[in-house]
Amino acid sequence: MGTYINIGNEGFRSARQDEYVDKSGLISVVNSTIGTRKRFTCVTRSRRFGKSLAAEMLCAYYDKSCDSRSLFEDLEIGKAAGFEEHLNKYPVIYIDMTAFITRYRDASIVRHIQKEVSADISECYADIVADEKDDLMAYLIKVATRRKEKFILIIDEWDAICRECPAAVVDEYVDLLRRMFKEMNAVNVFAAVYMTGILPIKKYNTQSALNNFEEYSMTDPGNMATFFGFTKDEVRLLAGKYQMDFGDLEKWYDGYTIGSEHSIFNPNSVMKALSRQWCQSYWASTGAYDAIVNYIKMNFDGLKDNIISLLAGGRVKVNTTKFENDLSIINNRDDVLTVLIHLGYLSYDRVTQQCYVPNKEVAIELANAVESADWAGVTRALEASEKLLNDTLEGDAEAVARGVDATHDENTSILSYNDENSLACVLSIAYYYAKNDYVVHRELASGKGFADLVLIPRKNVSKPALLLELKYNQDADTAIQQIHRKQYPQKVAEYTGEMLLVGINYDKVSKMHTCQIERCLV
Repeated sequence: MGTYINIGNEGFRSARQDEYVDKSGLISVVNSTIGTRKRFTCVTRSRRFGKSLAAEMLCAYYDKSCDSRSLFEDLEIGKAAGFEEHLNKYPVIYIDMTAFITRYRDASIVRHIQKEVSADISECYADIVADEKDDLMAYLIKVATRRKEKFILIIDEWDAICRECPAAVVDEYVDLLRRMFKEMNAVNVFAAVYMTGILPIKKYNTQSALNNFEEYSMTDPGNMATFFGFTKDEVRLLAGKYQMDFGDLEKWYDGYTIGSEHSIFNPNSVMKALSRQWCQSYWASTGAYDAIVNYIKMNFDGLKDNIISLLAGGRVKVNTTKFENDLSIINNRDDVLTVLIHLGYLSYDRVTQQCYVPNKEVAIELANAVESADWAGVTRALEASEKLLNDTLEGDAEAVARGVDATHDENTSILSYNDENSLACVLSIAYYYAKNDYVVHRELASGKGFADLVLIPRKNVSKPALLLELKYNQDADTAIQQIHRKQYPQKVAEYTGEMLLVGINYDKVSKMHTCQIERCLV
């Protein structure tokens, strides 16, 4: 057993001894590429979405130095065609780039990668001596040619160097990968290559540096979508097994749209919540997070407006195709939003080409980023939202009007007040705290029209629903009349037996809000 070659199956074995959600179907996808022109695969996804576990699983399955049958025969792959054909049949090279980052952060890192990996492989093939002039790829070509066998190469956190090292080091590193994977000899050396990381492969002049890779990412997962996280059915089974409320897990960790999958959960957070029997944010800050705070502060192209809209539960159009997959090259608003998608702070719907905040855990972290960016007005509005909700539930219309006034005044430089849609966005910020106990809908179809803001109590929450109708340059009474006229309560009554009807109007001349609240039993 080596450090980089034939490392065995202990990593995946330990995962199987804990609670394991079967994602072995990924192996079938990789098996289908072996020996084909599509043998080069790069799967990038957000941190804490199971990247390293997938790499350990592939190592255990392919590594010919161990017997992994018992680890897989009861899983999905055990029932798949080709299971026997590829099980433990290859010499496997596994490189975790973060291990090099922690030891070498200077210009020598690429040299150390080649030297250490080559030395480890040479111990396995002691009869094949490398020449002094041989780099890593030259030595692999020599071994593959003489032994008439091909390697499986797995690189975990392939982009760690791209994210954390100076540009000159990154260029040298990408040149190494180019040398290994773009030359004709690569097809004679590698049966398959699997890379995983956070960022897709870096682009140079709009072209991928390794354009022979099949790429799967948070914005374009292809047929890999179900392997990016936990599905709703998987989490529902886990919730039953651990006797936890599925609704709580859903509120905290669901909401990611990954390709055609519209309900993907953060797997790491789900497992921690199950282990600790408590839902909370398990999302720790990273250097990349700190960089994002700096980008937000720059407010590219009105980015601040977009972030506020996202916090308010809205969706923002984003062009993800121009980002160069390099955290040091951020040119515009779309680049920042795309980085947030790859890091998991936003989810992306490729059908509508819109991004949004997926769940409560991420909303908390995005609010933390806003606080770190020193957006005092927004921060105060978020902090005041608990009082606004309580004032609404108590039927204190004057206090509600004052609270909305304060949110408006704090943020006039961010959101222009010129229509009901802007008012709806600011109200969503004002009622931010309500997301703890309510599912918040903007423009929910109700009766004969659309209610502007509807708050439906979550399961086991004994609070009335809230139905808010917004008016601009009219009056609060008109808003209440419209609620009755369009029969909103009857529709919302499917969710609850009690609700508060809240009419809010903004007067452009006085620059003041008025509010009227009615209690409705249906």
